[in-house]
Amino acid sequence: MALPRGLRALDHRPFRVFFFAQFVALVGSWMQTVSQAWLVLQLTNSPFKLGLLGTLQFGPILLLAPFAGVVADRWPTRRLLIATQAVLACQAWALALLVLTGRTQYWQIALLGMVTGLANTLDPPVRQSFVMSLVGRHDLVNAVALNSASFNTARIVGPAVAGILIARLGVAPSFVLNGLGFAVVMLTLLRLPQAAAARPARGGSIRRDIAEGIRHMTRTPRMRAILVILFVVSLFVFNFTTYVPLLARTVLHLGPEGFGFLMTALGVGAVSGALAIGARANPEPGVGLLLTTATVACTGLMALSTVRHPWAAVPMLFVTGFAGIITVTGTNTSIQLSSPDDMRGRAMSLYTWIYGGVFPLGSFMVGAISERHGVSMAFLVNGSLGVALLLLLAATRPWRATAGPPSPQS
Repeated sequence: MALPRGLRALDHRPFRVFFFAQFVALVGSWMQTVSQAWLVLQLTNSPFKLGLLGTLQFGPILLLAPFAGVVADRWPTRRLLIATQAVLACQAWALALLVLTGRTQYWQIALLGMVTGLANTLDPPVRQSFVMSLVGRHDLVNAVALNSASFNTARIVGPAVAGILIARLGVAPSFVLNGLGFAVVMLTLLRLPQAAAARPARGGSIRRDIAEGIRHMTRTPRMRAILVILFVVSLFVFNFTTYVPLLARTVLHLGPEGFGFLMTALGVGAVSGALAIGARANPEPGVGLLLTTATVACTGLMALSTVRHPWAAVPMLFVTGFAGIITVTGTNTSIQLSSPDDMRGRAMSLYTWIYGGVFPLGSFMVGAISERHGVSMAFLVNGSLGVALLLLLAATRPWRATAGPPSPQS
C-alpha cells in the first residue's frame, strides 16, 4: 500500500531501511553532543574551551570539504558511508572508555573531536549522493524533508534521554549507545543491494573538479544569494552545542536535565519547521522566504540575550529552531535541485563547507565572547551581526538580476 504523499520517499524500500537505521544513529549522536558538552564544562568550567572544541570538531570541514565532494562523485557511496560510520563508532567508544576508566582529560576530548570532524567532512556529501541513488530525482525533495525531520526529531529525543542518563548514570552511557547506533547503520548498509548505491569512478584533476563545482554553485545571482544566507545562519545561529549548555549552566543555573529540556525545545521547533517546509506545494522556497526565516532566527538570538528564566527561554529556542531549520533545509533543497547527478557530491560539499565549515569560527567567537562578557552578550552580538548582514542583502536584492536556471533533469 502506497504511503501518503508527504512520506512518498519511504515507498522506496532501500531508503526506508536506511532512514530508520539513520534515525537510531542520529539519536545517539545528539546524546553524545549533549554529554560531551556537559563533560567539557565539568572538567574545565570554561566557555572558551567548549567553544574551542566546536572549532576543532568542525575545522576539518572548513579545510577539506571541497575535496570530500570530489571523493563523493568518484567512489562508491555505500563503501564510503560504511567507513565513516566505523570511524564515528570507534570515536564514541573511545570516549566511553576514557570516562569509565576515569582518565578523561580535555586534550583527549579535543583530539577525538578532530577525528569526528574528519569523518563528518566526508559523510554529508556522500550521504546526500547516496540518498539520491536510493529514491531518484522525482522523490529527492521529499527525502530531504524527511531526513531533516528525522534529524530534528532526534534533536528532541537525544538531548532529553541524555539529560536523564547524565543525571542518573553519568555521561558514559551516551557514548556507548552512540557507538551502537553507528554500528546499526553499518550493518544496514552492508545489507543494502550494491546496485542501489553504486557510483562510477572518475578520473582527471581534483583541482579542476573542485573549480568546476564552485563555478556551478556560484553561476547565478540567485544561488549566490542563497549561499550568503546559508553562511549567515551557519556562522551566527547554528552554534547551539556551544550556546545552549552555556545558557543552561551559567545564565539559568540548570542541571543536566534542564539542559536536555532546553535542547528538546530547540528540537521541537526545528522538527516543526522541517514539516512546514515539507508540506509546501512548491518544495523549493524563494530567496525572500529564506531571507525572512534567517532574519527571524537571528532575531531569536537577540531575544535570548534577555532571558533569565527557563520558561522564557523555551519559546525563544522554539522560534529560533523553527526559522533556522526552514532556512537550512530550503537552501539544501535549492542546491540539490539545481545540480546535475554527476556534480551533486561537489555541490553538497560546498553546502557542507559553508554550513559546517564556518562552525569553527562561530564556536570560537561564541566561546571567546562568553568567556569575557558572558553568554548573553554572545547571543546579542551574533544576533545583531546576522540581522545587519541580512538587511544589507535584502537592500541590494542581487537575486532579482536574473532568474535561476531550471532544475536539470536526469
